[in-house]
Amino acid sequence: MKPAVSIIVPVYNGEKTLERCVDSVLKQEYEDFELFLVNDGSTDKTREICDRYAASDERVLVIHKENSGVSESRNMAIAQAHGEYLQFLDCDDWITPDATKLLVRAAREEQADLVIADFYRVIGERLSHKGDIGIDGVMDQEAFVGCMMEKPADFYYGVLWNKLYRRDIIQEHQLQMNPEINWCEDFMFNLEYIRHARRFYALHTPIYYYVKTKGSLASQGINLSKTIKMKLTVFAYYNDFYKNVLDEEEYEKNRLQVYRFLIDAAGDGMVAPTILPGSQKLGEERSSLYLEAVEGEGVLMDEYRSRKLLDRYLEPVASQFDLTFPEIRLLLYLSHLKQPVSRRELSDYTNMSRRSLALYLQKLAARGYIRIQESREKKAQDRRLTFWMLPEAAQVEEALANVQREYDETRYQNFSEDELLQYAYLTEKIKKNMQKVLQ
Repeated sequence: MKPAVSIIVPVYNGEKTLERCVDSVLKQEYEDFELFLVNDGSTDKTREICDRYAASDERVLVIHKENSGVSESRNMAIAQAHGEYLQFLDCDDWITPDATKLLVRAAREEQADLVIADFYRVIGERLSHKGDIGIDGVMDQEAFVGCMMEKPADFYYGVLWNKLYRRDIIQEHQLQMNPEINWCEDFMFNLEYIRHARRFYALHTPIYYYVKTKGSLASQGINLSKTIKMKLTVFAYYNDFYKNVLDEEEYEKNRLQVYRFLIDAAGDGMVAPTILPGSQKLGEERSSLYLEAVEGEGVLMDEYRSRKLLDRYLEPVASQFDLTFPEIRLLLYLSHLKQPVSRRELSDYTNMSRRSLALYLQKLAARGYIRIQESREKKAQDRRLTFWMLPEAAQVEEALANVQREYDETRYQNFSEDELLQYAYLTEKIKKNMQKVLQ
């Protein structure tokens, strides 16, 4: 049976970082993939590391080849790939545990030809969140190209590793990496792919840790004459790309914007992301785990595991919609709430102080996600609150529904139908026993 995703990692002398990269792939929540490790004539222990992974996991496929460059390595793996989608990594980097799952879900639910995701830029022990497109929902080619035109030489658009591609588009149009280009080769491939894609989707959740710093063209031993010729080839292709995707009037209107690429990329490569204000310490970008509690026994450990599992699935949603963790949790609570409810009851239900609750309700209302109506019932001491989820919150509600589904799928994984029925029966009995004491 063919895998859904072919993940491609070219490697040259990557013994220091390869294990971190491969482990991040093999620990993906989404497991329907094949992983190509393409050893490009490495002279260190890369070959042994690749073979060890292939021996221990049947999803790992190794290609050993003579050194000919990253483009040839990727082309060779693309030719042997079986997946519906293609995903790329550099061996210096790694991905979040939900990266492939989020990319594939976006591609299928939105019927997207290209999914482009936010990522983390890592320098030493610091990282920052990098994204560009603020549009929610599917974009057509014109809208996507318009976004790209604003920052023509940005890594976000130029690289392969924050994107998911449809293999049938690559096959149909015989797209390949150009081995003659050692500068912006990823971007050249992307431009060709974008010509043939029609539906684009921006995933606002960072799924990739980018740490690689490529050497300059000069450090690669490329002489000045060849460097100039290579850059002129890329510039000409970039200009021709816009002439093809824009009509004549639109091209003339945006010609100066197109030419910005010549200025932005006039240095020694694409404009690389840097650590931005508001950066975090590496390891603090996602909620921490107390591993002893995860592995422990007892009622408190059970409660901790359940809470952390739910948090794990809520985090990408919070990031996607630029919400804080308390805000996304409160929206989840409100979506399950039996109404009307008093502030005291809601505070107890959400385990928030009344002051914090009032603040977060105010913020959600300001975002246009909820409407609150307050009334006093004759026999009630507290004012009663009724909440409405507004149309602006529709996408968040859909994402929260996915969170609940994933949470349940993880908990009930490998249950038989009989086991699920028995579990449901026993859970109902436990609920009734608890209600007897609490009511």
